Parts: sequence; C-alpha cells; structure tokens
Amino acid sequence: MAVLKILTYPEKSLSQPSVKVNNADGNGIDDDLKKLIADMGETMFNAPGVGLAAPQIGVNKRILVYDSKAANPDDDGSKQEFTALINPEIIAASGSIVSEKEACLSVLEYSADVKRYKKVTVKALNIEGIKIEFDAEGILAVIMQHEIDHLDGILFIDRISVLKRAMYKKKIKKNLMISEEQDKYHIHGNT
Repeated sequence: MAVLKILTYPEKSLSQPSVKVNNADGNGIDDDLKKLIADMGETMFNAPGVGLAAPQIGVNKRILVYDSKAANPDDDGSKQEFTALINPEIIAASGSIVSEKEACLSVLEYSADVKRYKKVTVKALNIEGIKIEFDAEGILAVIMQHEIDHLDGILFIDRISVLKRAMYKKKIKKNLMISEEQDKYHIHGNT
C-alpha cells in the first residue's frame, strides 16, 4: 500500500465529473482496482480524514472510501477499517440538517456550515463487485453526500454562499501568489 498525493483546490480536475468503473460488473474487482482502493484507504487515514474520493488523488473514476467507524462514536478507534464504494449514487434523500464546520482534504484550511440531507439511500458496488444498497443518517449521510459530490465534480465550497466562497478563493489566490514569489526567489524558510 502507498500514501498518495491529495490534490487541492484550485486543481481543475477536482471540478470534473468522474466516469463509471466498467470492470466492476459482478465478476469481481481486478487487482489494479483493489490496489488503488487499498492505497486510497491508507491515504485517507494518513491525512487524516473520514472519506476520500478517487478524483482527490487524480483518478477520474467513481470510487470512494470512507472510515467504516465514522458513524459509531462509541468505537475506541483502535483499528482502522475502511469501506469502498464503486459507482455509488444517491437514489433517495430526505430531511435536512446543517453539517457544521464541514471540511475537506482538498480544501485546505477552511471549514463551513453546509446544508445537507439528513438521510440518504446509497446504491453502489462493494469491493467484491456485488450490488449493495443502504441507508445512511447523520455523519454517515454527510460523508456520502460529500464524497459523491466529489465524484460529480462538486466541492463543498460550491455549496456555500457566494460571498464565503469568494472570500475563500481570494485567500487561496493570495497564498498561491506568495508561494510563487517564494519559489521565484528560492525562499524556503530557514535557508
């Protein structure tokens, strides 16, 4: 397994919809896909995060992983386990909640309140290529919506007010300009 680089905003590929995985049709998942999924799980826990979508590591496929224990606050967290979903889609949604201080591994140094569905029903393939369907509520519903948004080319900052989004983009642009200036003059901390 390997820890992969997580792409960050304003990387353009993060805003592109992902393509369905075609070789996951009930005949099993090939070894390359299993390795990618294992690497995604390791990368997510290393970050640390509770979910990671393939576009975040530069792979334009409809695959996500999430912390299997994220929805269980009673878990002692001694063992890290993740669940992989292939070609996931939300087929039903109901209710409304505000995901407080939602954050993202691809949106650095920012969190915001995001309106989400309280309950979602998700249809996907598991790592064996078997069709599954489940209901998610609370934090798990938020994770599903957040990660499936990634697969659709949507970041959580696309779901906040225009003003807040503009302020974040301005901050990132300023940080990128400072970084480029430092690179231009080879200023890297204590040199």
